[in-house]
Amino acid sequence: MQATVDAILKQKGARVWTIPGDATVFEAIQLMAARNIGALVVVSRDKIEGIFSERDYTRKVALYGKSSKDTLVSEILSPTLIVAAPHSTVEECMRLMTENRVRHLPVLDGEQLVGLVSIGDLVNTIISAQSMEINQLHSYIAGQYPG
Repeated sequence: MQATVDAILKQKGARVWTIPGDATVFEAIQLMAARNIGALVVVSRDKIEGIFSERDYTRKVALYGKSSKDTLVSEILSPTLIVAAPHSTVEECMRLMTENRVRHLPVLDGEQLVGLVSIGDLVNTIISAQSMEINQLHSYIAGQYPG
């Protein structure tokens, strides 16, 4: 059985850090550093505007010599929102991330933001599942598997 986003969120927690579009890039970077995260969902008036990531900062502020204290998040966020649903599988999310070259997927249940998964969350889930399968195979081969 394929792991779902819902299972990942139950394990890691569904807390999503957000920031309004009228916040400065500097404020966004401060929040990401304080929370040790790589992306923020940009929400204004209870509406998701997009996602702001470290990649947006480096490619749209640092490289162009803009000031992070004078640039608003809404000016440089990624407005094309690629999302997952709670029932999405890890494989589906990996495909979405690869095809769209993104590292974070907001999780929407209908129109409600219920979580955020990163490429790291997906990789950790895959590694855990593979480790469990390997241990089960070792037990089976050694004759210790319950029959």
